[in-house]
Amino acid sequence: MSYQEKRNEFRPSHGEAPFDLDEVFFSRTDHRGVIESGNYVFRRVAHFDWDELIGAPHKIIRHPGMPRGVFWLLWTTIQQGQPVGAYVKNQAKDGLHYWVFAVVMPNGTGYLSARFKPSSPLFQTIEAEYAALRQREESENLTPEDSARHLLDRLQDQGYADYAAFAADAISRELVARDQGLGRHPDARTHALRDTMQHAEALRTETEGLIEDFNAMRTVPHNLRVIASRMEPTGGPISTLSKNYGMMSRDMFDWFETHVIGKDSNFSNIKASVIETLFIDGLSRLLNACDNQLTFERRQLGHTDLATEREILRNLVMHYRETAAAAVTLVQEEAARILSACDKMERHVLGLSTTRVMCKIEGARLPRSGESLTDIIGQLKVFQDRISTRLDRITRLGNEIQDRLC
Repeated sequence: MSYQEKRNEFRPSHGEAPFDLDEVFFSRTDHRGVIESGNYVFRRVAHFDWDELIGAPHKIIRHPGMPRGVFWLLWTTIQQGQPVGAYVKNQAKDGLHYWVFAVVMPNGTGYLSARFKPSSPLFQTIEAEYAALRQREESENLTPEDSARHLLDRLQDQGYADYAAFAADAISRELVARDQGLGRHPDARTHALRDTMQHAEALRTETEGLIEDFNAMRTVPHNLRVIASRMEPTGGPISTLSKNYGMMSRDMFDWFETHVIGKDSNFSNIKASVIETLFIDGLSRLLNACDNQLTFERRQLGHTDLATEREILRNLVMHYRETAAAAVTLVQEEAARILSACDKMERHVLGLSTTRVMCKIEGARLPRSGESLTDIIGQLKVFQDRISTRLDRITRLGNEIQDRLC
């Protein structure tokens, strides 16, 4: 036994169970959550004998301070066949506690949970949130589902669109903090994906700005027609141009609505794809660390076959690496489609600009075009310049997303 292992075998009388930053552990259960196997670190930290763990429900290590809503979210997600990540506080047999960031995933007819020690500033925030939520569960007699809703509301207050976005951010932050804590070189892929996440968020902001700009522009053709009607009969050319402008802007908005703000649009899909990629990449790194941990341990795992466990882990690593690679490809494809969409919108804007210039020329020919016509033509220029600027930013973000994932 090494010095490190001897130190970890020592257990204090109260407080936190020994669990180091460089350690990881896993456990496997059947579909009911009954433990079928695990590695040595799991048994040591939980402080149970193998005969006490194998065949026991996984809740044997549940800490009473954990909000029930977290487990409701976990079970709801994995029963839908999707992996999920969460901060979890566990309790060992001797009453000591230990925090983990756990990733739970389907595995055959059961589930596998891989865990490592959290150490990022986000963990401290979640620890306080959990304590408040658990207190609320007790004082308000919340159901697990109601508790989960409160947790989701709190996460949205902190800027997360949904739980998947939170889990992806959390696992990546924890892996970055773990690398720093262990004095390791930053993982290039994790950092690239985190940068891509920021680009995707900026893309969402620019898209929302485009929606506002387009909505503001939609009243302009009507205002042009009103002005032209007041200038009859000399306002005929302006009236014709306003109709043309109206048709062009409607066509542009319809295209924009389908390809930009629609629920299945490229702009909507890109962030979801980045979130999935970031989470799956972190999951793959954790599974690979569990496989390495087994190699390092080389211990008997009760009645568990070491070779079988390693094969299961490696198959999962391979599966999720392929999933992550496919997700990266999807992000790159979405980015390429966004660049194509920006190019098409730029052409639409160019067409509107041509009509605006013609309106300006016709207005100058009229003896009394009025300040109102001059003002509205000026508004058109402001709107179009603003849209062109946003399209330039979106194009830059699309290129940066592609570059970061090459």
